[in-house]
Amino acid sequence: MLELILCSLLTVFPDYLYRRYAQGKRLGKEITLFSVWYELRWGITSCVILTVALITVIFYFHPSTTSATMYYRTVPIIPEVVGRVAEVRVDHSAPVKKGDVIFTLDSAKQAAALETAKRKSAEVDASLVAAQSDVVKAEAQIQEAKSSLQQASDELDVKRELQKRNPGIVPQRDIEKLEVIMAGRQGTLDAVTAAKQSAVIRVTTLLPAEKASAEAALAQAQVDLDKTFIRAGVDGRVEQFFLRPGDVVNPIMRSAGILIPEGAGQRALSAGFGQIEAQVMKVGMVAEATCISKPWTVIPMVVTNVQNYIAAGQFRGGEQLLEAQQTQRPGTILVFMEPIYKGGLEGVTPGSSCIANAYTNNHDVISAKETGTSKRIWLHAVDAVGIVHAMLLRIQALLLPVKTLVLSGH
Repeated sequence: MLELILCSLLTVFPDYLYRRYAQGKRLGKEITLFSVWYELRWGITSCVILTVALITVIFYFHPSTTSATMYYRTVPIIPEVVGRVAEVRVDHSAPVKKGDVIFTLDSAKQAAALETAKRKSAEVDASLVAAQSDVVKAEAQIQEAKSSLQQASDELDVKRELQKRNPGIVPQRDIEKLEVIMAGRQGTLDAVTAAKQSAVIRVTTLLPAEKASAEAALAQAQVDLDKTFIRAGVDGRVEQFFLRPGDVVNPIMRSAGILIPEGAGQRALSAGFGQIEAQVMKVGMVAEATCISKPWTVIPMVVTNVQNYIAAGQFRGGEQLLEAQQTQRPGTILVFMEPIYKGGLEGVTPGSSCIANAYTNNHDVISAKETGTSKRIWLHAVDAVGIVHAMLLRIQALLLPVKTLVLSGH
């Protein structure tokens, strides 16, 4: 309507002035209700053409959409294990901080496994102490065996020397006996040395490996026990949480509730523009939005991202061929917009429906030296007609509460 009024001032109104003052035709005489078309045919035709052209230019270069929403993602409250609820720590709707326990599961099995792992770790520690004592004992036995071997060796050397100086003074039987004793003591030394090596290996290799395994089992048991405490991963608010002690929860079947992160949906506005705007929508475009949850307010925004694919064309691989006619509704170009000023979206409820405009800005092209005069005039006109869409958005922002509260059947 605004475009039609503007165009009529440039076409129908000048045509009427020409008929009235140049041709002398008077309203109600020569210009009547039945002769309006014939008398003002040039102005009316030009008005219709100009109105259509103006609306096309405005809606193409300064697109608008009513499909704008502050989307936000919710976090499902689900445990990692199946179990029976032992305790519920929050109400069905309550704020939580990161790390707060929301509810707990029956942890008798996990607690027993943790205690077993602790006992196993203590057992390995005790074995390590005993093995260290075995090393000390083996060292003492080695020293004793060396002393005995040295004593036998010295006695054998003495008797051999006596036998050498005075043959027959020492019976050969005694020398052979000492040689057997010395060989036995050498075997004893080798045995206690091997025992020491075994004890050292047990202390330095086997038991540390068992200790590491016991600690890993202890850590795993602690993790399993911690899984029975379902905590909030982020600051936020728990909603639709009706879990009660005694309920059995299964992470595969359904969630126990919903956690809405703090500040969710308050950073950006997601808007779906028509596919014809794919060549116009660019990152950095200035935009405006008005939301029903914050009436009579126009929020200055800027386009920060334009999704380069349309969701309506997605498919999952399967056993059937795609049929294009099955796409019932054409998809839209998803655009992400953020407020220009800090706190611009404060007061807008996440999930609120909004109306958004984006405005083409050709300032850089107009300022370029290689741009021709005719193109500059055209781009100036394109940028100038954006004010019409800005006025329409403000009229919508003004009438939106009336439309919602009065004209929607309240």
